Amino acid sequence: MSQDLPLAGLELGGTKTICILGTGPDDVREQVQIPTRTPAETFAEIHEVFGRWQAGPGFAAIGVSSFGPLDLDRRFAGFGHMAGTPKPNWSGADVLGAVVGFGVPVDIDTDVNGAGLAEATWGGFQGLSSYAYVTVGTGLGVGGVIDGRSVNGIGHSEAGHMLPPRSNPDWPGCCPYHGACVEGLASGAAIKARTGRTPSQIPPDDPAWDEVVEVLTLLFHNLVFTTAPQRIAVGGGVIEGQPHLLPRIRAALVKSLAGYYSGARAAENIETYLTAPQLGARVGPLGALAVAQRALGFAAK
Repeated sequence: MSQDLPLAGLELGGTKTICILGTGPDDVREQVQIPTRTPAETFAEIHEVFGRWQAGPGFAAIGVSSFGPLDLDRRFAGFGHMAGTPKPNWSGADVLGAVVGFGVPVDIDTDVNGAGLAEATWGGFQGLSSYAYVTVGTGLGVGGVIDGRSVNGIGHSEAGHMLPPRSNPDWPGCCPYHGACVEGLASGAAIKARTGRTPSQIPPDDPAWDEVVEVLTLLFHNLVFTTAPQRIAVGGGVIEGQPHLLPRIRAALVKSLAGYYSGARAAENIETYLTAPQLGARVGPLGALAVAQRALGFAAK
């Protein structure tokens, strides 16, 4: 397969799906957005786009970055399938199967791990071996890479489902599995469920943000002292739409880390330690290309 061929990527989201063709942020040949409907409908449109690309410019590998949870254990037959998810009709869906059959290497990872790999390849994680990417949007996802490899043991990282202590436990949270986990308290869906307003409708000085800051600070505190990332990037619609949040979380995190061990190192340069993704809103689709690049690397071994 010619090394001059571009890569094909699939970013599968809960509401929209993006197919991307290119080699990186400076070379995106085409990008197609389709709505995420049922697996059969969505996979049919994906296959049509990739089939057109293969018949035209061609591509060297396919990478998939998807919402989850996913089965990413290569030892089992369910590898590449969606695990139990609250999204109707998607539990058990063969996500990886949607892009096999094109005769090129394929690989799959979570959307947040893919975003982290993109930042490591072209963005703010370049030169680092261990990092975390967090998205705070309608849902809340946490991706982690340690020593260059996505965190994956009994399952992939689901740190968004940590149960944080709360100073004002007056609301049960909205996670259908855990109630008041991080996602059930600080995601866009949680904010809307609690306040009756979308995050964009809430002014910066509204008290509703206090618990969001508290809960996200606890998440980052725990990441610092567990997986010890060299840098954390946080994106997603809630953070992007409320620029006051990141400075507030940084200040609270410095206080929470209390100068202890690796926490002191993080606090020394908190603006660059806890930061927005350098690739901005492009980080998701580019994550799929980064996974495709990894697929080529696996195939070469």
